[in-house]
Amino acid sequence: MSVFEFLLPPVADNTARGTQLPVYLFRVLAIVSTVRSGIHLLAPDGGAGSIAGMDLSVAGASGIIFSFALWGSAQLIYACVQLTVGFRYRSLVPFMYVLLFAEALLRMLVGHMKPVTFAHTPPGAYANYVTLPVAMLMVGVAYWSATREGHREG
Repeated sequence: MSVFEFLLPPVADNTARGTQLPVYLFRVLAIVSTVRSGIHLLAPDGGAGSIAGMDLSVAGASGIIFSFALWGSAQLIYACVQLTVGFRYRSLVPFMYVLLFAEALLRMLVGHMKPVTFAHTPPGAYANYVTLPVAMLMVGVAYWSATREGHREG
């Protein structure tokens, strides 16, 4: 099977190819994404000051809070897709890891292109450095085990 066929199988179903470790870890990450999105969406400051350490005493702070809440709503939609894939369309989990990698990489790029001053390093900044290698490792593990073991229904 080619890498392309592995990442985007002709049929999206609940078949997990190879070891189940990438699926189980992805489910955990999807739950974390759901919680994270809820915080950004529902926290009074969207997590901008209380978690990220942004100074919200400046002019335009309401715009910052709005942006964090808006980001939370987008994250919630993405988390719903993650949960759906993790529990119903497991054949797409490796592709979702590629998207997760791209998302973390783009967040890091935006941070370099449009730097912001924080009181401390936000948790997401640390998480990006963990997400990048873990996502690619899980794609590698899933592909390697799928090509060695074939398909396994779950």
